[in-house]
Amino acid sequence: MDRGAIASNGVNGRTRSCNDKGKCNPATGIQGHFNLSNFEDGVLSSSFMVGLLIASPIFASLAKSFNPFRLIGVGLTVWTIAVLGCGSSFAFWFIVLCRMFVGVGEASFISLAAPFIDDYAPHKQKAVWLGVFYMCIPSGVALGYVYGGYVGKHFSWRYAFWGEAVLMAPFAVLGFLMKPLQLKGFPSTDSIKMALSVDAETSKNKNHLQAGGNEIEVSIESYKSSYKNSISKLFTQFGKDMKVLCKEKFFVVNVLGYVSYNFVIGAYSYWGPKAGYNLYKMKNADMIFGAVTIICGIIGTLSGGFILDRVTATIPNAFKVKKKSFFSLFAFGF
Repeated sequence: MDRGAIASNGVNGRTRSCNDKGKCNPATGIQGHFNLSNFEDGVLSSSFMVGLLIASPIFASLAKSFNPFRLIGVGLTVWTIAVLGCGSSFAFWFIVLCRMFVGVGEASFISLAAPFIDDYAPHKQKAVWLGVFYMCIPSGVALGYVYGGYVGKHFSWRYAFWGEAVLMAPFAVLGFLMKPLQLKGFPSTDSIKMALSVDAETSKNKNHLQAGGNEIEVSIESYKSSYKNSISKLFTQFGKDMKVLCKEKFFVVNVLGYVSYNFVIGAYSYWGPKAGYNLYKMKNADMIFGAVTIICGIIGTLSGGFILDRVTATIPNAFKVKKKSFFSLFAFGF
């Protein structure tokens, strides 16, 4: 919903422009408020992706030491605060920074929610369950177009972000209050706590020496050394994980395909409403793009999951379905 809202004409807006007859259109939305060029406007979308790309592997790595369900709660909290910041922005650089943290917040459930579904969905319905989850992306973008267009037109672009934060706040709270689910292959909350307590006790024993009944503190250098070793281990483990992933041919092909997909769909989803409004004079561009996105998104995502469950969800069959989808996407683009 947030992605669609910031791309909508009601929120994204436009700069002040005049035609040959001297008739001028007032500046609207974010672009008009901060007087942004199209390049600067594009930076808003790109900054979101920067936060998402950097934080996704970090959250995935942290899931080895902290409960993944709680990490999602942390991410949702960051997301909510960042969206509030977007609505309260006073300068271009500040809203760019907030958009980066919106990406950081989204990274938590983008990287961790799908594994939860894969663990808990019935075996014969895994593809459909994942299809329903990923259907929320195009459906949310479509809803964002309509929502952003309406709120921006009748109130202000700032209210669109504040409204999103209010809607997300209960889910952020539930991320901390609900009993956390466990992921297969990850340590339980109890084992994590036990490991942390053992580490704390070991550290305490190392950092304090008993001599004649008097406690002598170990030098600060030992703390620095221990801290450096912990950071080094994290980077080493992360490097090993990336090496394993890069050797997985199916994973690499999937990533390359998804990059191509986002390259096309990203341009359409962000610049589509603006192009429709400014170039083709579509007064209801937000509504039209919203309708097209939600219809195609629901039909495509659900039908893909249904087909895979019917023909058995194997990797070769998944690639066949994806191949046809990519051909359709690029044919539409050209």
